[in-house]
Amino acid sequence: MRKIGDLYKKYGTVVSLMILVAIVTILNPRFFTMYNILNIFKQVSINGLIAFGMTFVILTGGIDLSVGATLGLSGVILGWMISTGTPDYIAIGVTLVFGAVLGGMNGVLVSKVKLQPFIATLATMTMFRGITMIVSDGIPFMGLTKNAPMLDYFSQGKFLTVPFPMLVFIIVLAILFVILHNTVFGRGVYAVGGNEEAARLSSIPITKIKTLVYTISGLMSALAGIILTSRLSSSQPTAGMGFELDAIAAVVIGGTSLSGGKGRIFGTFLGALIIGVLNNGLNIIGISAFYQQFIKGLVILFAVILDRKSNA
Repeated sequence: MRKIGDLYKKYGTVVSLMILVAIVTILNPRFFTMYNILNIFKQVSINGLIAFGMTFVILTGGIDLSVGATLGLSGVILGWMISTGTPDYIAIGVTLVFGAVLGGMNGVLVSKVKLQPFIATLATMTMFRGITMIVSDGIPFMGLTKNAPMLDYFSQGKFLTVPFPMLVFIIVLAILFVILHNTVFGRGVYAVGGNEEAARLSSIPITKIKTLVYTISGLMSALAGIILTSRLSSSQPTAGMGFELDAIAAVVIGGTSLSGGKGRIFGTFLGALIIGVLNNGLNIIGISAFYQQFIKGLVILFAVILDRKSNA
């Protein structure tokens, strides 16, 4: 099992994605069309962005259960500002900063207050959901893109035939890849996750790194919230529920260890694609939503087992 786990870490994600695409295409040739592929990328962009932020957190040995709530609250704040006449470009900028601040709060609770990441983010998840309902009174803000051309571009815009959400997804992947694999901060993230005590003795600023990774997670959730709000042309108070599970699944399937210190952002990209292809493929084939949940859970369980065996 350990050898299988090692092979999975190196090549399993790519092979799994190729096999999954081949199987779904055989079962329904309509799957492998340009229209559907672009549609998958548009769907994946939301979960993928959240998963990118989650990758940084998990690499430090943490977890962020508040990402879905951060997405929902960010979307409601965006909707509220646009509904009150705030120019969309200002509202989008404020929303991104707001998401980063929410993530930074989690980072402070984990790094300075020394709370367990699971408990800290579980508490803030509940708090953020409560604030979302208070701000919106449980009522969505509708018709947001009607007088917000920049927000509308997030969902309908294209650059050289490439949908804008897909373009944002790829650009963010490239930026975070460079940050994680080619900067001192990125090496610090791996060091903290690999051995926090050794990192402390090496004078690595652990508190700063932990705060920053949660800030990145909050920022990515806010960006995903903007894209989702633009697609729906409304900000739903219940948006983002359960999104943290798909994000964690994408990170784990992508080969990042839940114990921290091992993983790669490109693996998360592939993991998000696997989740997206799985969801889209099962829908195209006509599999019941009940079976879809079971199959997705089985895939996640298998990935976690391989992770545990390869780190045993």
